[in-house]
Amino acid sequence: MPSYTPVQKAAIQQFTGFTNAKESVAAKQLKNHNWNIEQAVDAGTIHFEDDEGAIMKRKADHDLLNDRFFASNNNSSAPTPATQSLNKLFDKYRDNAKGEPDTIGVEGSMHYLSDLGLSLDEPVVLAILTELNAPTMGELTREGFVDGWKRLRAPTLADQKSTLPNLRASLPSSPQGLFRTTYRHTFRLALSPGQRSLPLDTATEYFRLLLSPPSLNWSTATTPWLDLWLEYLTTKWKKAISKDVWEQTGVFVQKSLEDE
Repeated sequence: MPSYTPVQKAAIQQFTGFTNAKESVAAKQLKNHNWNIEQAVDAGTIHFEDDEGAIMKRKADHDLLNDRFFASNNNSSAPTPATQSLNKLFDKYRDNAKGEPDTIGVEGSMHYLSDLGLSLDEPVVLAILTELNAPTMGELTREGFVDGWKRLRAPTLADQKSTLPNLRASLPSSPQGLFRTTYRHTFRLALSPGQRSLPLDTATEYFRLLLSPPSLNWSTATTPWLDLWLEYLTTKWKKAISKDVWEQTGVFVQKSLEDE
């Protein structure tokens, strides 16, 4: 076999394991699609050679091949192509590769989000950090990064960018789904080291970010719920927001929208 990277070799093995194609044919097909297995399958009919050298045609099963790309082989401890791709991408953004090899810090996180075409004032950033199980706003872990993007089936930066429209659309339309998990995780993201409650000004900024368009709109034709809540917090409450208050607010948000 010619000289290929470990990720390319793994992709060839995955491809040949499914199609029974020769390695040379698998490599050619993958090269034609920039080593993207899913795109190679999406292209339609795959030509490959059987053991007798005859040319055969077969329509590859997209779901099965895609699952093999992302799922671990039960008979092998070798990382999947998706895992290898994600680990390589993670390594690119590490701030301290020697001291903290499994962590992306503040600078790397900002660089990564910028490469995704995002800014911190977008609510979809919170959704992404939730999907990646980020411990704070300025930190990503290798485990969360790899597992999160594998779950979303996005092993490359380009794939990850392609998930953004769906995530943006899901936030305002899934109060019991993505919005709920994002809202709950945001409390953890917003805490500073050593804090157990959010300062009121911090909490109100996150309430605004999460509870108004383009995220979930906590307002109805008859009641501007978010405005009323923020007015109460700043004029009556005037205290930090505990985890319990944060979560009870989320419950009330959903209940108030269901009732109208």
